[in-house]
Amino acid sequence: MSSASPRPKLSVKLFWMAIAFFSVALMAVGFTLYESWKLEGGAAVINDMGSERMRSYRIAYLLAQDAQGRDPAGSSELTAELRRFEEVLAGLKTGDPVRPLVLPRDGEILAELAGVEQQWRQIVKPLVLRISGSDPLERARLMPELRPIIESFVERIDQVVRLAETHNARNIAILRYMQFGLILLALVGTVALIQLMFLLVVRPVEGLAGGMQRMASGDFEVRLPVETRDEFGDLAEGFNRMAKHLQDLYATLEERVAEKTRDLADRNRELAELYGVAQLLNEPAVTEELCRGFLRRLMVLHGATGGAVRLFDAETRRLHLYAHEGLSADFASEERCIDMGECLCGAAAQRARSEVDSLDEIAPDVAADCRKAGYRVVAIFPIRLKGELLGVFNLYFSAPHRITAEDRQMLEALGQHLGVAIENRRLASRDRELAVYEERSLLARELHDSIAQSLAFLNLQVQMLEDSLRRDARGEVEEVLARIREGVQESYDDVRELLTHFRVRVKQEEDIGSALRHMLERFGRQSGLATDFADAGTGVPLQAETQLQVLHILQEALSNVRKHAAAGRVSLSVQRDADYRFTIRDDGHGFDVAAAAAASDGHIGLRIMQERAQRIGGRIEVCSADGGGTTVTLILPVVQAAAQLHGVPG
Repeated sequence: MSSASPRPKLSVKLFWMAIAFFSVALMAVGFTLYESWKLEGGAAVINDMGSERMRSYRIAYLLAQDAQGRDPAGSSELTAELRRFEEVLAGLKTGDPVRPLVLPRDGEILAELAGVEQQWRQIVKPLVLRISGSDPLERARLMPELRPIIESFVERIDQVVRLAETHNARNIAILRYMQFGLILLALVGTVALIQLMFLLVVRPVEGLAGGMQRMASGDFEVRLPVETRDEFGDLAEGFNRMAKHLQDLYATLEERVAEKTRDLADRNRELAELYGVAQLLNEPAVTEELCRGFLRRLMVLHGATGGAVRLFDAETRRLHLYAHEGLSADFASEERCIDMGECLCGAAAQRARSEVDSLDEIAPDVAADCRKAGYRVVAIFPIRLKGELLGVFNLYFSAPHRITAEDRQMLEALGQHLGVAIENRRLASRDRELAVYEERSLLARELHDSIAQSLAFLNLQVQMLEDSLRRDARGEVEEVLARIREGVQESYDDVRELLTHFRVRVKQEEDIGSALRHMLERFGRQSGLATDFADAGTGVPLQAETQLQVLHILQEALSNVRKHAAAGRVSLSVQRDADYRFTIRDDGHGFDVAAAAAASDGHIGLRIMQERAQRIGGRIEVCSADGGGTTVTLILPVVQAAAQLHGVPG
């Protein structure tokens, strides 16, 4: 099967156009440079030949001076001139690219230069050497022969110079013609480039712009001619396809608008349904009433006759009818509890997927109870949470009913929302039970640490009282009775303090500083101790639950001051920053912190304070010494405490 040849790209065409233009221009500039270089070499030849002519006269002059005895140093200078003459002559033959020095490759010039060299070597140089090496009489006889020879030799050198000048003049003319040609080439090339750019770029762009203008004016029948097979050809083809597509779209616009309007209405209905059910599931209601409201809303939205919510028991592997709407008492009694895999609902729950069954299309012995109740269609949707099956909910229809794929997807999503709501209420119930259990545990510990110890002390004192009465020791009886009276008063104070402790509440609009100030003032009135309060800094406001725990911890610390410190003054300071720091100081007798921590039962109330602090992400620091008072500090990282109260991993 033959394949279409690849289309030449516009970029490739422009590239080769630029390469061609550059190559021609480079060749033309190269030729001009070559000609100018030859001109420079020819000028050097003319200069050197002129120097050879002057050097010939110089040699004749030195010989004449030497013959007359006027120049004693003329012999050495003559030798130097002879050597220099031959060096220049050799340089003319070999050339010198550095100067540059290039002898024109002209046959006539080369022949004349060869004649000059031959005449020099065969006639002029031998005669000069013969004259310079002879005696004065011989020189006087030979000197008249030298002059015509030198003049003939110089004439031949002049002929070389004239030929070189003629050759240079011809090269200059050629250079001018080439420069004129370069100018013409630039003009022609520019015109050619403009024409090619017009053909390859400007005209296609103008055609595309014209087509866009016609399309913008509503003419969707416009089509562009595909004249090239490059990118603009692709653009023209794409424009034509777009124009055809727009023409088809415009022809069916009204129908598609109506269709999109219906889709949008359905989508809005689905969103409203989802929002309404989500709002219902977020309302504070017991789980059963929540499920009933969920069913009532879905029955209205989908025209169902009845509905049911069945929750799954993982231990017994059974589905229990938890809530229903629109079902008869007999049908609800029959469907109260079914096994996994039993009937339509059990089978759908076992497969953990949604199903819509038309009873007219399945076997008569299946779903007998539903047929008996007069239902024609049964829809089952799972209630899931994080992939775990919590149960199913049903919609029953007395008439044939079709549930679209979009409706099924929406109902499955609502089943997940219902699963989240049910699980949230279960977790809230467990949290309340856990909170009650923790408070009861704290209450039991505080009763054990305070009243139970007081009662044990009173029991011991009663036994001592009985012993004193048997022995009729009246003095001991009065002393024991005083201790019993003191123990009863202390137990009464402990009970009253516990009642006050567990009645503590934080008003929603009250700040932690105000609550602590009121608590400290109440403590001062009850204990008779002098109190000081300080509140400094700014920080993130504490949650109500955190404030309540802080009040319990500090109230316990103040209770320890009243019971054990024998203090006259107590101060409470609050420092707000990234961490909250609550500090209670007293001027009592203090205690050994290490010894108290090492004791089997620990210091009274300190363990309870530590547990409460850990619940809100804080810690307790105690600093005390015998006779030096006690400082108790609660350090609370605000962000960490807030995260723990909301169940966020810190």
